Amino acid sequence: MNLFTEMRALVIASLEQMQAEGALPEGLDFTNVAVEPPRDALHGDMATNAAMVLAKPAKMKPRDIAEVLAGKLAADARVTSAEVAGPGFLNMRLAASLWQGVVKAALDAGSDFGRSSMGQGKSVNVEYVSANPTGPLHVGHTRGAVFGDALASLLDFVGFDVTREYYINDGGAQVDVLARSVYLRYLEAHGQDVAFEDGTYPGEYLIEVGEALKAKVGDAYVGKGEDVWLAEIREFATAAMMDLIRDDLKALGVEMDKFYSEKSLYGTGRIEAALEALENKGLIYEGVLEPPKGKKPEDWEPREQTLFKSTEHGDDVDRPVKKSDGAWTYFAPDIAYHYDKVTRGYDALIDVFGADHGGYVKRMKAAVSALSDGKTPLDIKLTQLVKLWKNGEPFKMSKRAGNFVTLRDVVDQVGPGVTRFVMLTRKNDAPLDFDFDKVLESSKDNPVFYVQYAHSRVCSVIRKAEEAGITADDATLSAADLGKLDSEAEINVAKKIAEWPRLVEIAGRTNEPHRVAFYLYELASELHSHYKKGDDDHSLRFVQEGDPATSQAKIALARAVAIVISAGLGILGVTPAQEMR
Repeated sequence: MNLFTEMRALVIASLEQMQAEGALPEGLDFTNVAVEPPRDALHGDMATNAAMVLAKPAKMKPRDIAEVLAGKLAADARVTSAEVAGPGFLNMRLAASLWQGVVKAALDAGSDFGRSSMGQGKSVNVEYVSANPTGPLHVGHTRGAVFGDALASLLDFVGFDVTREYYINDGGAQVDVLARSVYLRYLEAHGQDVAFEDGTYPGEYLIEVGEALKAKVGDAYVGKGEDVWLAEIREFATAAMMDLIRDDLKALGVEMDKFYSEKSLYGTGRIEAALEALENKGLIYEGVLEPPKGKKPEDWEPREQTLFKSTEHGDDVDRPVKKSDGAWTYFAPDIAYHYDKVTRGYDALIDVFGADHGGYVKRMKAAVSALSDGKTPLDIKLTQLVKLWKNGEPFKMSKRAGNFVTLRDVVDQVGPGVTRFVMLTRKNDAPLDFDFDKVLESSKDNPVFYVQYAHSRVCSVIRKAEEAGITADDATLSAADLGKLDSEAEINVAKKIAEWPRLVEIAGRTNEPHRVAFYLYELASELHSHYKKGDDDHSLRFVQEGDPATSQAKIALARAVAIVISAGLGILGVTPAQEMR
């Protein structure tokens, strides 16, 4: 049940009636007519922009349209008043029965309340994390993992068929560095003293890998040159790191549907096939790029390269796909990988990149646009940096130095639920401060605690009701006389519940799961505020002594809040708390 959709349908029907009566011209496009909460709740329950967006095409004054429309809307039993404001905005107040009906709808639908068919079963591939397999995931990867996973869950909730995918960057020079680093740990396992020079990974996480390699091959590689062991150790080390990464993701509650290896693109003709597809479209040519803007690098020289005409698909400059020496650029396998995704037939693609990949956005969009003839949209979401704090001091991290803060470090200290929620308390492209002390505080300023406390508070109410002999299962609460929910405070809680179906559709349409976290905090605030009012006005308390029927109606309201919080936390990948310690 989406009350905003229902009221928009009433507005559209009223506009069509106005057309039939000659009060509006035919042929108007109602696509941009919206019904939404008013900016100021004092103005009403819902507002529509119908008169404002139709005035120009109708060649009428917006207020003239709004006044006729107001009369049509006010004639509906669901609308208690419709008032024109300003130049032509229209504010509506709705009957209490509608808000009470939202409570029943939530109880009847349970965890499916707010689910939508907006996605119409269309297939979406969400690629996220995709970290180099050179070590455990760090806190920056954690944010991308949480964002991507929550986004995938959100899209599933609103009706898309979602594939979660991890692209293993195992085709570049970094895996050779990994192999050399593991070889040093392997020698160390044989009792040799080793030195980690610049360009190697000195992290202690490779000690076990070196020991495991020794257990597998004995001293077969000791004193041997790279030509003997590099390829084998690269394969061994990459597999070990991917096992570690999978374990890290599992600790965070992230499970991928598919892992795709970059290495599988090399020597298999897949890169060549992708570039041939672009060449067949006249988008590959041999040329010389202009020097970089600004200060020209001293080693820059005009070299002929194989270029992709990415400017024909929205990029700023054409991009090289093959160097003058015949080697592929980093961009070439990325093109091939996305060509593979396009040929798999997805209706839409989403990539979640770290902020340091911002320069890749336009070229990747251009590639997908070219490869799919503009039929497959690609949305790229960038996740900004996370700054870690503890005891008032910033945590520093340096992957190459081996003293970075890992995903597992964070999860072990605060738990997966807290980690996930906090990572979604800012929009993905905004920097985020993660304070280990504050995220565990029991206060209103800690959104994780505040939302979880709201859910556990409802659970406590239900337990107390059942101890008092009041039946409080969802079916019984749904059948209660919800007309008893007639106070302004109770209606306000129901109004916030009613926003949930609309909110998840907006979040799904914009690929912004942080909206769910924000909404849950607002809903929790409504619940806590209402609960506190019961201290002074006992008629607002959920359990009314000696009046089980009224109690059930009021508990139904609380339970509806818990249903929405549980559904929202489910999208975020957080388990709702039954009680707070």
